Amino acid sequence: MTASYNSNLLAAILQKHEEEILNDWLRQQMGSPTLRRVALKERELREQSREFLATVATALQSNTPENIYAPAWENAREHLAAFSRGRAKQGFAPSETANYVLSLKEPLFTIFRRETGADADALAENVWTATITLDGLALYTMEVFQKGREEVILRQQQELLELSTPVVRLWEGVLALPLIGTLDSARTQVVMESLLQEIVNTGAPIAIIDITGVPTVDTLVAQHLLKTVAAARLMGADCVISGIRPQIAQTIVHLGVDLGDVITKATLADAFQLALQRRSMAVVPV
Repeated sequence: MTASYNSNLLAAILQKHEEEILNDWLRQQMGSPTLRRVALKERELREQSREFLATVATALQSNTPENIYAPAWENAREHLAAFSRGRAKQGFAPSETANYVLSLKEPLFTIFRRETGADADALAENVWTATITLDGLALYTMEVFQKGREEVILRQQQELLELSTPVVRLWEGVLALPLIGTLDSARTQVVMESLLQEIVNTGAPIAIIDITGVPTVDTLVAQHLLKTVAAARLMGADCVISGIRPQIAQTIVHLGVDLGDVITKATLADAFQLALQRRSMAVVPV
């Protein structure tokens, strides 16, 4: 049998040998040494693969096999987009995701060899055009996967920012905001919003910003702290900055940063004691 490439032929091959291609393709996917089978159920993967084959067979009937961005490929693109975003959320590696499409090549090429017989030219033409189509789909899959993973990373960063800026109620009218790690503009905004919201919720007149866990203080960090203090004052709360270690004090002096009338203390305990005094309270032995 001789055959030259056309998309209808490939569509016919997919429909005629669907079960054989599906089984071989599934073996290719499950046999990948990099695939984490614990995150996959074979039944789900089989249904995903069957659905993808159906969308590809339908798209190929449009005679636009090399243009995967044509309207006929919309369903296939939607399938791959949902698949890639799901893989990104589950923590799959890029190679594991790309293998979903690329592993379809071998089962298809096996069928091509059988269908084209001894016609080497027809085999080469069919293999080459099918390769272009599958490579295009694989690249599209990776583009969506990368965007999905970036969205996951951004969301995780936001969640970490929120978790790393807890506002603690130390005493009646006294709040504490322990900071750990480096302060940047994005984190400062979260810090400020968390502190101001808690000031509104509790009506606390005093807030302690503890920077014991901040490794370095430069001009930018100092400016962020001053902005937070100024914002808290506008809400009617005084701020005390604690955790001023000797090296941080030297750095602030060396940089010429003017903390103005901001009260600073060496430790959180000293700042807490000052806050109690301002509240006309004291902790005494029983």
